[in-house]
Amino acid sequence: MVLRLFAATSSQGKLRDFHTAAAAHKITLDPLPGLRDIPAPEEDGSTFEQNARLKAVYYSRFASGELILADDSGLEVDALDGAPGVRSARYAADAGVMDSPDAPVDNTDVWNNMVLLQRMVGIPDDRRMARYRCVLAAARDGTVLHTSEGYVEGVILQAPRGTGGFGYDPLFYLPELDCTMAEISLQQKLALSHRGRALDALLQKLHV
Repeated sequence: MVLRLFAATSSQGKLRDFHTAAAAHKITLDPLPGLRDIPAPEEDGSTFEQNARLKAVYYSRFASGELILADDSGLEVDALDGAPGVRSARYAADAGVMDSPDAPVDNTDVWNNMVLLQRMVGIPDDRRMARYRCVLAAARDGTVLHTSEGYVEGVILQAPRGTGGFGYDPLFYLPELDCTMAEISLQQKLALSHRGRALDALLQKLHV
């Protein structure tokens, strides 16, 4: 029997990463049905694991008997004392930089990258180390069954490169590949990304 999970996220970038990983593991991973009609919980945890757990528990109560996958992930920059961390998706908004209500497209990634570059002005290349971190939680009927973690080390560039990926990918440089996360294929990204590694670790706990 093929394992089926439902992802509690509406992020197209995350869903794309998860679908690629699911295909590689020959499992079914679909968005949680009706997710857009479910009020989002307040992500008030101070760590990725706390937020992943609370989302998994919350959303699993809307899908009786199903295995729900929730993640919390983001960027940790050493020179910024681990920021933006759990505030990665809201980094620019926290600084008061965001789209106007009538903006035709969502420029959140653009603003987040801009604020990150501003905060890192003057930091030399040898102190721009960072990592992407992801924590996954799998829950059923309000109970967390397993959690897992994955991360990938990199360096924050002084200007974006590449048009693929999402989030901070154009600034996240992988020295061993001499390219950014925005310059690699989905298959390459799966092999080394924080989400791919976290999902692989979770599936081992689920005995897949």
